[in-house]
Amino acid sequence: MKFINILTLILVIVGGLNWGLVGLLSFDLVAAIFGAGSALSKIVYILVGLSAAWQFIPLFSALGSGELATQRNR
Repeated sequence: MKFINILTLILVIVGGLNWGLVGLLSFDLVAAIFGAGSALSKIVYILVGLSAAWQFIPLFSALGSGELATQRNR
């Protein structure tokens, strides 16, 4: 399970950086690499979205265990 958490976190970071580029420079890196509206770019967008949804699992796990509150008090 750790591997999928790392993989999905990397994809979420890639998606966040892509949105940052879109917001700052109106440049969609995924579309530039794979082609706007191409099947590959759609797959990347879908994987990023699924990865973001998957990241709720470790988030809720950390919230339930009190891990985030412990780190905040340091």
